[in-house]
Amino acid sequence: QGFTVRPLVPTLIPGTVRSFQYYSGLCKVCQILFRVDVLNLFSLIFQSVHFSFELHEAVFPIAIRQPTVPVLFDMGTNISDQVTVTTKTFMRYKELKVLIRSLRQFYKDVVLIVADDSFTPEKITEENVLQYIMPGGQGWFAGRTLAVSQVTTKYFLWVDDDFLFTEKTKIEDLVKVMEATPELDVVGGSVSGNQFYFSIAYEEGDGDTGGCMERKSNIKFQSLPNYPQCSIVNGVVNFFLARTDAVNRVRFDPKLKRVAHSEFFMDGLGQLMVASCGHVSIGHQPRGANAQYGRFRHPGKGDVQYKLQLHYYKNHLQSMTTQKTI
Repeated sequence: QGFTVRPLVPTLIPGTVRSFQYYSGLCKVCQILFRVDVLNLFSLIFQSVHFSFELHEAVFPIAIRQPTVPVLFDMGTNISDQVTVTTKTFMRYKELKVLIRSLRQFYKDVVLIVADDSFTPEKITEENVLQYIMPGGQGWFAGRTLAVSQVTTKYFLWVDDDFLFTEKTKIEDLVKVMEATPELDVVGGSVSGNQFYFSIAYEEGDGDTGGCMERKSNIKFQSLPNYPQCSIVNGVVNFFLARTDAVNRVRFDPKLKRVAHSEFFMDGLGQLMVASCGHVSIGHQPRGANAQYGRFRHPGKGDVQYKLQLHYYKNHLQSMTTQKTI
């Protein structure tokens, strides 16, 4: 399966012979050590090594990379030590206050981080609520990135500012799934009984024309071991628990201001393992009339067109399609 070495560190390949006097052909070991010593320090490289001995030749890969440093979190004994709730708000303080009251009904001490880009900010003085005021109208993904950047716990729970915690919003159950499956990075739940999820199919292009991406709703893959109510997917709804360090590696593109969600999972394809679980849900507040908010919430065609242009350029695509399935 190959061998991993550090860059700029001469390394003896296991199974080779140190003595160069046994057979002259073994001098190739010396060449291998030299090549590993001088390879690039700044990137991950896979080098194919050819080793000859009399009439025999072996080829095996060597990965040259720095070892990763572990990032540990103190899980404590309470859910407040493990999870931070995050949200983004814009001109919806009435809904935000209802969200906070519902959160406190079930989780008194869990910290809520609020990224707020309202044009006229209203100070939130609730205990265990951290409000970060942004310049007005900075946008959806910029607020998400800010909120997640301030999380100090191993996990964060993303919610919209008009969601409603209920007796079925069991954060502990999502944590159990994540702790039992270390490979997972994001686990989504359901909103008002709607367990929305989707798959992303990506075919790489030839380098000149770009690739093709297709998003299909309601497509799931295999179930998680010991959790038949959870399935591997590529993207989930706006209610999800995530590993903080994993999401910070992908981030939410701040260029996407108002029309965005699945774009995060597109950027994270191949980097994030995602699952959807139907046994944990959150409620949604009744939609109220807010004309000023509505003008920003429903942008014109220009925002949608800009998002598509960004996709085609940033993700180097030649085609992108969305399919809905029943």
